[in-house]
Amino acid sequence: MSIQWFPGHMNVARREAAKTMEAIDVIVEVLDARMPEASSNPMITELRLSRQRPCLKVLNKADLADPTVTQAWLNVYNREPGVNAVALSGNRAGQAAKVPGLCQPLAPHRNSITKPLRMLIMGIPNVGKSTLMNTLLKRRLATVGNEPAVTKGQQRHILNDRMTLIDSPGLLWPKIKHPVVGLLLATIHAIGANAVVDEEIAEFLATTLRARYPALLTARYGFEVDGLDGAGVLEAIATKRGCLRKGKGGELDREKAARILLTEYRNGTLGRTSLETPDTREALDYSISTFN
Repeated sequence: MSIQWFPGHMNVARREAAKTMEAIDVIVEVLDARMPEASSNPMITELRLSRQRPCLKVLNKADLADPTVTQAWLNVYNREPGVNAVALSGNRAGQAAKVPGLCQPLAPHRNSITKPLRMLIMGIPNVGKSTLMNTLLKRRLATVGNEPAVTKGQQRHILNDRMTLIDSPGLLWPKIKHPVVGLLLATIHAIGANAVVDEEIAEFLATTLRARYPALLTARYGFEVDGLDGAGVLEAIATKRGCLRKGKGGELDREKAARILLTEYRNGTLGRTSLETPDTREALDYSISTFN
């Protein structure tokens, strides 16, 4: 299954970002710590490199990710030229407050009232950009929602007399070439609901979790996962949670079970997991043949 989602407003957002990048100093790219590279938009990289802008990569929602895997990603990113990387939870004031201080060394010449540091927050939908900005500003200005692409236009705010912050809409790229990347993005709800089928995404997620974090599935749902594939995990969840289709003679409701798994993964109820590691970026350790 190949997932594609690029609403018209994202094309407008890309043009606005390219124009804004001419007059900013540092890109703050917000990623999902559970899948940093899959949630990194190649268009953002292309734009910032063409403008020779340094970047702070924020691995957000770090409290939901496997800390060992997150550290491995930080090691990778901090070796890149012109890049700093940090893992944090953007809804926590003490952690979010680190961001401006980490940006400043990337543009040391912009540190005065006459030359304030100008930071542009970018990222794909639903990685927590607006939450991070609200936490930094200590007030609710950017719109936050559970649906992807809530923010539709840029929002500029003064952080202090030496720093300016610009929040941009969530931005995907026109064609997701690797099917696994599309599936990963769908698991974190970065893609509109009209472009995906929850049951297929949940089956993919169940396959991944069964391979990497089987104990978390057992602890949460109360069954052993040995010998089960993704479809079997969904059916077992449906059985345990009493998900039955009305008027279907006790037939399991796989769609309801899929929603349960996706919701409990997305909000961290299942525990700390990472679906992508540096070692499995291009060759993930599970089969996706049933999703093509």
